[in-house]
Amino acid sequence: MKRHHVNRVRRKPFWLPLLLAAIAGSLSACTVGPDFQTPAGPVVQQYTSGTPVTATVASPGAGGATQRFDPAMDIPAQWWSLFHSPQLDALVREALANSPLMAQAKATLRQASETLNGQTGASRYPQVDLQLGNTRQQIDTAALGIPSVPQAGPFTLYNAAVNVTYTVDAFGANTRMLEGLQAQVQYQADELQAARLTLAANVVTAAIRQASLHAQIVSSEQMLQLQRQQLDIMAQRFAAGGIAQRDLKSQRALVAQSEAALPSFRQQLAQVSHQLAVYLGKAPAQVDLQPLDLNTLTLPATLPLSLPSALARQRPDIRAAEATLHQAGAQVGVATANLYPQLTLSGSVGAEQTRLSDIANSLNVWSIGIKLMQPLFHGGELRAKKRSVVAAYDAAAAGYQQTVLQALQQVADTLRALENDAQTLQARTQAAENAEDSLAITQRQYEAGGVSHLSLLDAQRQRMQTDLDRTVAQAARFTDTAALLQALGGGWWNLPAAGADCIQVCE
Repeated sequence: MKRHHVNRVRRKPFWLPLLLAAIAGSLSACTVGPDFQTPAGPVVQQYTSGTPVTATVASPGAGGATQRFDPAMDIPAQWWSLFHSPQLDALVREALANSPLMAQAKATLRQASETLNGQTGASRYPQVDLQLGNTRQQIDTAALGIPSVPQAGPFTLYNAAVNVTYTVDAFGANTRMLEGLQAQVQYQADELQAARLTLAANVVTAAIRQASLHAQIVSSEQMLQLQRQQLDIMAQRFAAGGIAQRDLKSQRALVAQSEAALPSFRQQLAQVSHQLAVYLGKAPAQVDLQPLDLNTLTLPATLPLSLPSALARQRPDIRAAEATLHQAGAQVGVATANLYPQLTLSGSVGAEQTRLSDIANSLNVWSIGIKLMQPLFHGGELRAKKRSVVAAYDAAAAGYQQTVLQALQQVADTLRALENDAQTLQARTQAAENAEDSLAITQRQYEAGGVSHLSLLDAQRQRMQTDLDRTVAQAARFTDTAALLQALGGGWWNLPAAGADCIQVCE
C-alpha cells in the first residue's frame, strides 16, 4: 500500500507545470510602452508652390503630345507598359525575374519572417525539453555519515525527464519584442517593393538613355561627315586663295572637336549598356542589346498625380520608414518592461533508476519552481537603455518626416521637369522646323546656282544639329515621365494579391 501511495503522489504533479504556465499566460495583459499610431499624412494640398501644373505644352512630332495630370487616375503595377513598347516591357520583366537585387530582397524578407516565427514560438509557449542520460557512479556511505551501511559497488544511474519552462509576459516585454519583429518584417516587405520599383525605373531609364545616346552617335557621325566634306572644300578654296587661313583652321578645329566628342558618346553608350546588362542579371559580355527607337515609344497623354496625403501610403520608402518608427516604438516598450518584475515558472517530471527497463514504469523525480526577479540596482543600466531607445524613437520619427519631405520634393521636381521638358521640346522642334525650311531654301538655291556646295553642307549640318537637340529633349520627356511614376510609388498595390514574395511570378 505504501508503494502505491508514493507512486500516486509522484504522478500527480505532472500536469501542474503546464497548468501554471497556462494560468500565467492569462496574466500577460499589461503591455507597457507606447502603442503605435500611424503618422498623419502631409497636410499640403499640392506639390509645388503657385499655380499647380495641370498640363504641358504640345509640339509636333514624336514625343511631343500634351500630358495632363489626373489626380483620380491610379497607377498600374506594370507602369512601364504605359509607353506601349514590347521591347521595353520585355527588358523590365527579365530584370525583375533575374536580377540578384530582387533575389536578395526576397531572401532578406524570408529571413525576417522566420526570425519572427521562431521568436513567436519561443515567447508565447512553454519550452518543453526531453532529457535522457546515464551516469556511472560510486557512493561512499562513510563519507555521508552512515558508516554502518555496507559499502555498495559502482552502479549505473539512468534518468529521463521532461522539463517545462515558461516566462510570464506580465508587462508585455515579449509582446513588444514580437511587435518590433513584425515591424521588421513589414520593413523588409516594403524594401522588397522599393527594390522592384527602383529596378524597373532603372531599366526604363537606362533603356531610354541607351536609345538617346545611340541616336546622338548616329547624328554626330553624320554631322562629322558633313564637316569633313566642308573641310575638303575649304582646303581647296584656300589653295586657290579663295579664303583666309583663319577660316580653314577654324573648320579644322570644328572637325577635331566633333571627332573628340564621339569617343565620349561611345563610352557613355558602353557604360549604360553594361549597366543595363547588370540590371538584367547578366554579365556585360553576355548581352548585346539593340537600342530602342525613341520614336516607337508612346508618351502617356494622361499621367496619375496622387494627392500628397495619399503619397505616404503609396511610396515604399515612406512605408519602410514608418515600419522603422514602429519598431523603435516597440523597443521602448521592451526597455520599459525590463524595469518591472519578471516571473518564470518551471517544472520537471522524470525517473531515475538503476535499471534501464524500470525507467518507463515509474516517475519518481519531479520538481515545481517559481522565480520572481525584480531589478534593484544595475548602476543605472536599465534606465539608460530606456532613454537610449526613446532617443532612437525620436530619431526614427525625424527620419520618417525627412523621408516624407524628400518624397514631396521628388514629385515636385519631376512635375516641374515635365513642364520644362515639354517647353524645351517645343523650342527644339521649332528650331528643327526652321532648320528644315532653311535647308529646303538652300537646296533650291544650290540647284539654281545661287549658293555654293559649302553653304548647302552647312545648312545640312545645322538641320542635323537641331534634330540631335530635339532627340535629347524627346528622351528627357520619356525619362522624367518614368521618374514621376516612380516618385508616386509605382502602383505596387495593384499587384495580384498573392503575397509580397510573388513578384517574379506575378510579373
